[in-house]
Amino acid sequence: MGQKVNPIGFRVGVNKSWSARWFGVPGRDFIANLLEDQKIRKYLAEKLINAGLAGVEIERSVGIAKATVRVSRPGVVIGRSGSGADLIKKDLEAISKSKISLTVEEVKNPESTAAIVASDIARQLERRMTTKRVINMAAERAMDHGAQGIKIVAKGRIGGAKIARQMSLFKGKVPLQTLRAPIDYSGATANLKYFGTVGIKVWIYKEPKI
Repeated sequence: MGQKVNPIGFRVGVNKSWSARWFGVPGRDFIANLLEDQKIRKYLAEKLINAGLAGVEIERSVGIAKATVRVSRPGVVIGRSGSGADLIKKDLEAISKSKISLTVEEVKNPESTAAIVASDIARQLERRMTTKRVINMAAERAMDHGAQGIKIVAKGRIGGAKIARQMSLFKGKVPLQTLRAPIDYSGATANLKYFGTVGIKVWIYKEPKI
């Protein structure tokens, strides 16, 4: 049986960077900062579910935590006259012991961003759309917007089946073994009303930057 590895962690230091950039003393502030990061990411994932969240990067210095939010619809986050961003910043400072600096970045090509594609598929499945149709449409949009290849896997009680099964789709090329290949990977969970959960995984191969 093949050994599985996360495509993002596999490429850290090659063409991927860490999503959290800070140092902590083990046994003292490291654990507190790690748990704080988890709470920040969970809050942002729930708060920005309609903004097309693609990722959260956290940097820390003495007394300050900088959170960079990558979304496809920044207007939803910022709100009118910046009121939305101010509210999120206030909530994050209640979670964190540090002062929060919030930066919002727009994702230029959401149709070929794995996190957004996976989240969109999960939300459509929750609205009881057909799994095969949703996956096919997502793959076609990604290929039309510059992706060189895409792989989508859905696992669970697809279509209300009594026994869990897997449905997958593969288009183009996705060289998972090639370190220099910029593979974008993410997953999402569709919470279906009557059939439990369906897990979604998305791999997207983008054109390498020369």
